[in-house]
Amino acid sequence: MKFLTQPPRFLFFTGKGGVGKTSIACAAAIQLAETGQRVLLVSTDPASNVGQVFGINIGNHIIAIPNITGLSALEIDPQAAAQVYRNRIVDPVRGVLPDSVVKGIEEQLSGACTTEIAAFNEFTALLIDSVLTADYDHIIFDTAPTGHTIRLLQLPTAWSDFLEAGKGDSSCLGPLAGLEKQRSQYTAAVDALADPVRTRLILVARAQQTTLREAARTHEELAAIGLLQQYLVINGILLAGETEGDSLALAIFEREQAALNAIPDVLKTLPCDYIMLKPFNLVGLDALRQLLIESAPQTPVAMDSPIELNAPTLSELVNGIAADGHGLVMLMGKGGVGKTTLAAAIAVELAHRGLPVHLTTSDPAAHLTETLNGVLDNLTVSRIDPHAETERYRQHVLDTKGAKLDTQGRALLEEDLRSPCTEEIAVFQAFSRIIREAGKKFVVMDTAPTGHTLLLLDATGAYHREVARQMTGGIHYLTPMMQLQDPKQTKVLLVTLAETTPVLEAANLQDDLRRAGIEPWAWIINNSVALAQPHSPLLRQRALNELDKITSVADGYSQRYAVVPLLKKEPVGIGCLLELSRYAGD
Repeated sequence: MKFLTQPPRFLFFTGKGGVGKTSIACAAAIQLAETGQRVLLVSTDPASNVGQVFGINIGNHIIAIPNITGLSALEIDPQAAAQVYRNRIVDPVRGVLPDSVVKGIEEQLSGACTTEIAAFNEFTALLIDSVLTADYDHIIFDTAPTGHTIRLLQLPTAWSDFLEAGKGDSSCLGPLAGLEKQRSQYTAAVDALADPVRTRLILVARAQQTTLREAARTHEELAAIGLLQQYLVINGILLAGETEGDSLALAIFEREQAALNAIPDVLKTLPCDYIMLKPFNLVGLDALRQLLIESAPQTPVAMDSPIELNAPTLSELVNGIAADGHGLVMLMGKGGVGKTTLAAAIAVELAHRGLPVHLTTSDPAAHLTETLNGVLDNLTVSRIDPHAETERYRQHVLDTKGAKLDTQGRALLEEDLRSPCTEEIAVFQAFSRIIREAGKKFVVMDTAPTGHTLLLLDATGAYHREVARQMTGGIHYLTPMMQLQDPKQTKVLLVTLAETTPVLEAANLQDDLRRAGIEPWAWIINNSVALAQPHSPLLRQRALNELDKITSVADGYSQRYAVVPLLKKEPVGIGCLLELSRYAGD
């Protein structure tokens, strides 16, 4: 593999959700460790599944991976990091300041901004020479899906610039109380990221036009901030030899080859590796060791083995949604499971039934308009654009709060609004504004991959707690969190694939939502090979592997679910989306 030739100390794996970043990062870590290198594998994804891939619990402390000498792992837990960060700021003033003041500081530190800064501090600590990292030859970062990663990698510069100005009054930024001490750490992090001798970025994609286009955008955005040492890995390619006698396999092969032939020009100059589709789930040491081998042994499968699967359709779920006449429908789950496509399919089906629908997304990397590829009566489409929403929020604050300030005060406010935290506030406000529409129509929301969505919900919870604290004396109020917790107003659909890690991540997300008082309404198992009834030996093996995962969802996680097949034709366009929702088998 080219990307592992003379590897530098820091390797970052990034890409659109579901392309296989975690599996490849884990396989690379194993390969380097088994050559005698000391390796630390770090997940910066708020919804990390590195532990699931290895079959162990990792968490927010460095632990040794069993049976792999020289390999350790760490999952940066944003919530745990935020609590440590809060304690570091609040503990010194407990018993010194009045309890009411301390409680106010804690509230100020309860939002998503604190969570982001705390996790970011842990990330930058790994990029500097310190006791923490001295024992490792290589540090491998398995990052969150692209939009979150770009923000993470841009933050060292953003916070350095903000602290350099040093003028913010921090009215919305309690977390800044602990940032100033980190100035030299951020500078060192910027230097490490921009040094091609120390840092290599591996863009992971599938042989699909959307993931390759996103890889191209990521390449350009990160090159612009100095990450120039980039490699490309295209994962999960179906070989021509696997297509004989199988129209589904042939359609997948032709689709992939067309995407590879149309690869964006900016990616053509990058060193590139190809990883073939495997018949097995990439969980456990044996599977991970085989991932980067060009001709991994195939698992024999009896061609006459029945693939029996009778499952509810997406259209049956939509019947239950449509019965209410209006409401918020949120699709959540791991990156790459098809939330955008399914959100579009549900919205199109509802609109086709004559119901008013607003289809929107909070995912920075979503492609709703490309998926719809057309217009439909009763359907409007929007996107929460973080940059546009941030500018809208800044202008609103300047026009209101800023209008009452003198020149010096307005200048201080403008500095404060340049903080990266401002984006979190702006996106939350846009989210709140859109979900209010659900009282009169259907709002179908395609959310960002799990970790980013949890940060948005964290902001929603913090806002709810602040309103609840201020509204006393029996005053009636309704917060966005209260709307999300009301099953009559909100239906959360968890989207997964019939594979080990996506199902486990969806189950963990369900637990997180329940702790926040939000009960998921249904699960959707997407891109099922089993439901498509393939004939290719490799696809049949993958189909048979799916059956116990589908059973585990139906028996253990949700009584209300639907299974959506992997189709020969990519579900793009109004007609194909309607066909997807109503699929009942060939």
